[in-house]
Amino acid sequence: MKGVHFLISTLAILASATFLVSASDPSSLQDFCVALNDTKSAGGYFGAGAVFVNGKFCKDPKLANANDFFFSGLQNPRNTQNPLGSNVTAVNVDNLLGLNTLGISLARIDFAPNGLNPPHTHPRATEILVVLEGTLYVGFVTSNGDGNRLFTKVLNKGDVFVFPIGLIHFQLNVGKVNAVAFAGLSSQNPGVITIAKAVFGSQPPINPDVLAKAFQVDDNVVDYLQKQFWYDNN
Repeated sequence: MKGVHFLISTLAILASATFLVSASDPSSLQDFCVALNDTKSAGGYFGAGAVFVNGKFCKDPKLANANDFFFSGLQNPRNTQNPLGSNVTAVNVDNLLGLNTLGISLARIDFAPNGLNPPHTHPRATEILVVLEGTLYVGFVTSNGDGNRLFTKVLNKGDVFVFPIGLIHFQLNVGKVNAVAFAGLSSQNPGVITIAKAVFGSQPPINPDVLAKAFQVDDNVVDYLQKQFWYDNN
């Protein structure tokens, strides 16, 4: 009997470990799973509640073609004439359907001189950045338990830097010319939370008393910040 209990306990631990290991994007169980954006037809097939899935439905593999795995245009500079002086072009499962279930995506980031990709986080992905042109000052901040340590580096052409999953990070063009970087992310849909926009530009707004106490500033400062237009460079 003890052996049976031991076996059950062992299996439970292994099941928990398996769950933790697969806590990010799930691994594909087939060669590919090209995403379907037509959730109405998928819902009609699988049932009314079928649109609520962790990811996207797959089209019939026999109907997949090369265009499902193709995206064009990342060689073209993006417009950086905006308040941040930067522009992020994401290539993820929303515009490259063949990425579905593959756990990877890409982004091109264009910077004007002094352009900033503001402090933000990707809740579902680690990011690896490579500089193609220009000079960037980059960094990330660790979690509260690690003391909110700041790690920074000045990157030049060909340099690479990694931003761990979920941590707040940023990139600033400190050069006198335009800069370009490419980022790989460990999720087909990494998500992005721009800190200032999320905190002061949420809809509906966060209660000013909450923000005044959290940031230890006067209510008038919070009121001013909540009235600003928080530009989204994604």
